[in-house]
Amino acid sequence: MTPNRKIGVLAADSISVGFVQSHRLTGQVHTFEGLQALPHSEIAQVLRDRIEEACTANSITLTDLDGIGIGVAGIVSDGVIQESPNLPQMKGLKLREALESVGLSNINVINDADAMAAGIAATRGQLEKLVRVWTLGHGVGYGRYPKIEGPSEGGHMVVSLDPKEQFCGCGGKGHLEGIVGNRSMRLRFLDLEPEEVFAAAKQRDERCVAFVKLWHRALAAATANSVHLEGCGKFYISGLNAPHIDTDQLLRYLHDMVKMTPLQGSVFEIIDTTAELALIGACV
Repeated sequence: MTPNRKIGVLAADSISVGFVQSHRLTGQVHTFEGLQALPHSEIAQVLRDRIEEACTANSITLTDLDGIGIGVAGIVSDGVIQESPNLPQMKGLKLREALESVGLSNINVINDADAMAAGIAATRGQLEKLVRVWTLGHGVGYGRYPKIEGPSEGGHMVVSLDPKEQFCGCGGKGHLEGIVGNRSMRLRFLDLEPEEVFAAAKQRDERCVAFVKLWHRALAAATANSVHLEGCGKFYISGLNAPHIDTDQLLRYLHDMVKMTPLQGSVFEIIDTTAELALIGACV
């Protein structure tokens, strides 16, 4: 039997494309770094070109594909990008329709964090289990597998009632992304890059120490919201800023927030920050 042949695409901080066979990524991942500045009108053609490159590299044609899975940063409904605070030019883009207009077919479009959760489930043999993942990068994503109806924008959970917490890219106050996301950290610390903030905290800079505590408490609060809605379990953490997580500190804050006995017992696992899992998950 010929293995299921699909192309997985991740369109978040950049565009990554890979060839997926039976829940395994094969060959090279093709990357395009200019997504942030890419005009609305050019997105579909650029994606098509990258997909065709991946097919050529694996000695197949577009017509040989069994499907294309695309994980996109933002609220996705029926192939349409309804909102994308960190990629504003994508707002309103009928992505599936646009890709069909340039000759592609069998396209599934989902939120990028949900793609990551599906990739974890597929590669760890957990397709029958609940999988939850935080993706920490330019913005913040909350992925869930199995996918349920809804906007999938857990990064915009409200974790603070302080009206001064207004750094989220969507304009909302008190959001997780407004504390934990890279964009928000740059706005908060105009004199430091995010990685410099964490480095300075290790050197006991008081301002940075206080922020890193807030950073962990915000992520713990958002996790506690999920626990109170869906129960305890394992939470995966991925993305650019995942290596900055102090899991012991995060668990202490979570335990402060979740006190009902049946809801205790959650754990965190830091996982690989590459695009591979999301590319596989987009094809699940």
